[in-house]
Amino acid sequence: MDLQCQNCGAALVVTGYERTAKCPYCASPQIIERPALPDRPQPSFTIPFAIGVGPAQELVRGWLKSRGFFRDPSLKTAAISEIRGVYVPAYLYAAVAHSSFSASIGEDYQETESYTDYDANGNPQTRTRSVTRTEWRPISGWHSAYVMDVVVTASRGLQNAELSAIEPFDLRQMRRYSDALIAGWIAEEPTLSREQCLEQARAEALQKTGSALSRFMCGDRQTGLRYETRFENETADLMHVPVWVLAARHDPTKPPLRLLVNGQSGATFGHAPLSALRIAILIVLIVLAGMGVSVAYVVKAVYF
Repeated sequence: MDLQCQNCGAALVVTGYERTAKCPYCASPQIIERPALPDRPQPSFTIPFAIGVGPAQELVRGWLKSRGFFRDPSLKTAAISEIRGVYVPAYLYAAVAHSSFSASIGEDYQETESYTDYDANGNPQTRTRSVTRTEWRPISGWHSAYVMDVVVTASRGLQNAELSAIEPFDLRQMRRYSDALIAGWIAEEPTLSREQCLEQARAEALQKTGSALSRFMCGDRQTGLRYETRFENETADLMHVPVWVLAARHDPTKPPLRLLVNGQSGATFGHAPLSALRIAILIVLIVLAGMGVSVAYVVKAVYF
């Protein structure tokens, strides 16, 4: 898509799923106005960034240092300066969940029982003690409740499991979408259809329903919970959530390391590749130590 800078007049080319651009000549932020389409609706809400680039870089440094001895040493070369703040498209889902359920619930009660013990001389003697017994009985019924604040990704580039790993977002800070909120930031348009996002949201809502039913059960304990749920009065609003993203090519022969930082809370997530060499050395040390070989001698032989 061609875009003309309103400040200096430069002609810019913007890729299909970006909503923002910065002019390379005058650094003026540009907002791409696109008509709403069935597969690309306008966002309704935005959660603003609360963490700047400096604190985000410090969080990444802390995360890398916390990975321990067995992380791949090439991670030290990751260019933290390449971290980028992205407004990631997501859907905010809510619904009413109607569930039929069945389970077994247990009621605890105390009972006194007698048992035989022996004194210091080996003589038997009868004693009593209090024990807990459980009476089980079946239960079934209907349960209805609101399922709210389910957030799922609308981006093919950011998997829903990754987004879940840095949740939650404080939805009280959510604001109505405006161009001014995303100006100067990378803002992605949805690359997953609304129906695909609804499928993800319903799966999460079903898990939340199961947790709610577990808490709803009476008795002291429960087992065998089974339920069927249907959702009514569904709402799904497109929104932007703030995420700092670092995609670091720390080794040209390996996939890039991707770290995510919640731009509001600072929650950090990523998978640090392990060093096969360091793990192998540890195994050798353990084996040799078991054979009685001096660990200090082995370490000296390996490193010197």
